[in-house]
Amino acid sequence: MKDFDVIIIGGSSAGLSASMALGRAARNILIIDSGRPCNQPTPHSHNFFTRDGQTPNEIATIAREQTLKYPTVTLLNGVAAQAKTTEKGFEISTTSGDIFNAKKLILAHGIKDQLPAIPGFAQCWGVSVIHCPYCHGYEYKDQPTGIFANGEIGFEMAKLISNWTKNLTVFTNGKSTISAEQEKIIHNNNINIIEDEIAAFDHTKGYLNSIRLKNGEEVKLNALYARVPFVQHSDIAEQLSCEISKPGYIVVDGKQKTTIPGVFACGDNSSGIRSISNAVNSGTLAGVMANLELIEEVFLAEKY
Repeated sequence: MKDFDVIIIGGSSAGLSASMALGRAARNILIIDSGRPCNQPTPHSHNFFTRDGQTPNEIATIAREQTLKYPTVTLLNGVAAQAKTTEKGFEISTTSGDIFNAKKLILAHGIKDQLPAIPGFAQCWGVSVIHCPYCHGYEYKDQPTGIFANGEIGFEMAKLISNWTKNLTVFTNGKSTISAEQEKIIHNNNINIIEDEIAAFDHTKGYLNSIRLKNGEEVKLNALYARVPFVQHSDIAEQLSCEISKPGYIVVDGKQKTTIPGVFACGDNSSGIRSISNAVNSGTLAGVMANLELIEEVFLAEKY
């Protein structure tokens, strides 16, 4: 059993950013990372200064090299399986049987997308079936594009994506639940709505060629935006009784603090803004705030 100032679960953008802040504060840090980031299949990343167009893996590789230069930062390739509170903080057990203690805990493990079981969808996810126009919209601007959504989300996405391309089709994959008023607005913007169920996504190495419908029709597309359900990549927050919002995010305040004292969360697990820049920002804040708590617990303690 080893003791640390802070254990960080998750070693992608948010976790590494928190680690660098704490490493520069000379804190004894352990990062536990499974090596399965949700942005792994993405061929390029954007909206992150100095790294525009690089793959998430290339950016993470540089981040790991720079973070691990700080001698008090340790990276463990593994999976955090169990967590419990102790008198001094938290005890974390891994699937390999290792046990570690820490005064503070930062959850940076991200989320896991729940992809529909439609042939070709998973292979295209993150490549040409995408979630964010700010991340990928420029590369597909003015091209034939689909939206895989229904109801209020379908309407909002049609409105949003129309900024990048006017060649749009909404696929509800079944009976539309978009309101009549919203359908009228969508049609007034020359956007088609297709309610027929999807049979398959035809693609070449993840790049969409077309969508085949169960009625036999085929729709040519270069890209498709989709909002899919997700679950937390780890159930550690649940084990510790951290509050989870209705959409499924870990609830944090403006300092990245969860509802459990001493536990912080950052990155995709606690924010709907899924980007490397946002993960880095929230990770830095979590690291700074965890360090501030550690400082205050010593500095403000009564001395006898």
